[in-house]
Amino acid sequence: MKNEIDQLIASLINRRSFLKKASLSIGSVALGSLIAGQSGLLTPKPKNIISGSGIPGIPDIPARAKRVVYLFQSGGPSQFETFDYKPMLEKMHGQNLPDSVRKGQRLTGMSAQQSALPLVGSSFKFEQRGKSGAWVSELMPYTGAVADDLCFVKSMYTEQINHDPALTFMQTGNQLAGRPSIGAWVSYGLGSDNDNLPSFIVLVSNNAPQDQPLFARLWGNGFLPSKYQGVQFRSGAEPVLYLNNPEGFKAADRREMLNALKELNEAQLEIFGDPEISNRVAQYEMAFRMQTSVPEITDMSDEPDWVFDMYGADSRTPGTYAANCLLARRLLEKNVKFVQLYHQGWDQHGNLPVALTNQCKATDQASAALVKDLKQRGLLDDTLVIWGGEFGRTNYSQGKLTKDNYGRDHHPRCFTMWMSGGGVQPGLTYGETDEFGYNIIKDPVHVHDFQATLLYLLGIDHERLTFDAEGRRYRLTDVEGTVVKKIIG
Repeated sequence: MKNEIDQLIASLINRRSFLKKASLSIGSVALGSLIAGQSGLLTPKPKNIISGSGIPGIPDIPARAKRVVYLFQSGGPSQFETFDYKPMLEKMHGQNLPDSVRKGQRLTGMSAQQSALPLVGSSFKFEQRGKSGAWVSELMPYTGAVADDLCFVKSMYTEQINHDPALTFMQTGNQLAGRPSIGAWVSYGLGSDNDNLPSFIVLVSNNAPQDQPLFARLWGNGFLPSKYQGVQFRSGAEPVLYLNNPEGFKAADRREMLNALKELNEAQLEIFGDPEISNRVAQYEMAFRMQTSVPEITDMSDEPDWVFDMYGADSRTPGTYAANCLLARRLLEKNVKFVQLYHQGWDQHGNLPVALTNQCKATDQASAALVKDLKQRGLLDDTLVIWGGEFGRTNYSQGKLTKDNYGRDHHPRCFTMWMSGGGVQPGLTYGETDEFGYNIIKDPVHVHDFQATLLYLLGIDHERLTFDAEGRRYRLTDVEGTVVKKIIG
C-alpha cells in the first residue's frame, strides 16, 4: 500500500510543477540573502504549539475547575422577572423613564420609535432565598432552592445592543464572526481528558421557541485548528451526523478505510507540511472511537427514576433542555472539558408574562437539578456551572403597556448571570444596579472580565492563551479583561 501511495504522489509532481516550485524556492533564497540582517526581519517567530494534550505550560496558575458546563439562555432573559428585584419599578409603574436615569444612552430601533418609555414593575413576586438571602422570583422556585450554591453577578454589561453581535461577542470575545469560541479556546489550551469523546460538546434544546437563530460558528474554531471546534450532539438515532457506518459496512471495514486514508494524508503532510492534514487525521480517528463512546453516553436507560424525577418530566424526552442537562452531567462525569447548552426563546418584546413563565418552566428545574446532581456526586467543587444570556432587558415596556401585558426591549448596560462550583464563592451576590435597574452603581463586570475569570478558574492566564493568525497575536479577551477575584472562593 505504501509503495502505491508513493507512486501516486510522485506522478503528481511533473516536470512543470517541479520547475515552478524550484523557481519560487530560488527566489525566496535570493530575497532572504538581500534582506538578511535588516532589523531582524528573518528572526523566526514562535509557532503555535498544538498537541492533543493542550499547550505545554498551561494550566499556568492553580486551577480550581477541571471542566465547564455553560447553560446559555439565548435571547436575553429579563433580570427584572428573575433575579434583580426592583420595588421602585412597581412604585413608578406606568411613569416615563426619567432622562436623569437614561442619560442619553443608546436605544434599539424599536424603542427609539416610541414617544414614551413607561416603566414597568414585574408581574411576579420575589422572595429572599436560603441563608444568603438572594432575591429570586417565584418563576424560579428550583433555582431559589439552590441559591446558597450560586454566585449571582448582577452587574454584567456589554456594548452590543442587538442579538447577533451580542451573542457572538459573548461566545467569542468579538462582535464580528470568525473568532474562536470560548469552548474552542479552552480545548486548544487544555486539551482533552478523554480520548474517546471530544473535549468540547454542544447541545441545543429542541423544545425552545426558535425566535432567534443559532449558528454553528458560535461554537466554531475560528482560526484555531479545526479539531478544537465544538461537536454538536443531537437527539434521535444519530446523535452525531455521519458518525455511523454506511449501510453494508462493518467496523473492520471502517478501520481498514481509515488506515488507508491515514497513509494518504501522511504522504500529503510530508510534501506540503500543512498542519490541518494532521487535524483531519485526528478527527477521523476521534469519529471512529466515538462510534462506541457516543451510543454508550447517550443511552439513558441506566439512569434511575429518581434522577429523572429530579430533572423533571421533560428529561425523559431526548433533546429537551432537561434531557440535555442530564446528558451534560453524564458528559462531565466522563471528563469532557467544556459542555455548552443553548436554549432559545428568551426574547420577550411582548407577551412577557406568559412567554417568560413558559421559559422558566422549561429550564428552572433542570438547571437547579444539574447543580444538585453535580454536588451530590462530588463533582461541583471542580466543575464550573454558568447560566446567562447575551444581555438584559429594559426597565420600561416596549410597545403598549396594559394591565396584564407588556414586553421589554434589549438592554446591554446591566444584566444578571449566575455561576456555581469550580472555585466560585457560593451564596454571594456580586455587583449592584441602581434602583431603576438601568445603570450599574457597584462592581461592574464586562464580558471580557467574565471571560478572563472563566479561564482563570481553569488555571489559564487569559493574557497568555494566544494564537498567531493573520499577522497578529489573538486571544479570547482581545486586549481587555480583568479577573474578578472577589467572586472566587
